[in-house]
Amino acid sequence: MAQHAILKREIKALVFDQYGTVVDMQSGLTEIATPFLKDKGWDGEAHRFVTWWRRTHFENSMIDALCDRGHTPYRQIGHRAVSFVLDRCGVEYRQAEVEWLVSEIEKLRPFPDVLAALAKLRAAGYKLIILSNGDSDMLKAAGPYIGFDFDDVISVDQAGYFKPHWKTYAKAEELSGLDRSGCLFVANHAFDCIGAKSYGMRAAFIDRRKRPFGETPHQPDLIVSDFTELADTMCGASRETA
Repeated sequence: MAQHAILKREIKALVFDQYGTVVDMQSGLTEIATPFLKDKGWDGEAHRFVTWWRRTHFENSMIDALCDRGHTPYRQIGHRAVSFVLDRCGVEYRQAEVEWLVSEIEKLRPFPDVLAALAKLRAAGYKLIILSNGDSDMLKAAGPYIGFDFDDVISVDQAGYFKPHWKTYAKAEELSGLDRSGCLFVANHAFDCIGAKSYGMRAAFIDRRKRPFGETPHQPDLIVSDFTELADTMCGASRETA
């Protein structure tokens, strides 16, 4: 396709969301939460608990960015979200247990297709960057569990806002040293792709869940089913390195 050829010619860096895009957040946290909730005597489904946790965290991070009264650390918002969901479920808990659950985010593993695809993209000459809502120390701790040495790992705490605030993508552009139009932002979340597109980056939507992207003027430049298809699309014969 002509659009794919343009991307391969003009894109110099791929900028990845980490939670839910590089690492399997839903399955990983469900595996962690299942025995914890069972020990607590809660008879609900652990994957639903994790969905509520993630949605609550997302809502609170968006509120934090919109209020514009200083950036709250990801970890702190995580503690609030988990406490809220445990209260909602009627589960008794200690603060140390809340902190432990959130800390397990640092140990999440990548989706099975990620590492081979990243290696292929690097071999093709792309710069590979993480831009995550996670705190800087959380992202550093996660590195060994992901098992790939990115060219840069950027936390939104360096911008002072959570994604999709435009300043987060501006910070990635600044630190990469590349023009925004030469950056392809990659995410499993439509809101993140929309944020990057509205700032002027290109965007690739990883559609693992087979869901519609939604009506927005900020449509992704590329929709792929997984990282394997992303790498295959971006690593073709017409790829030109600077």
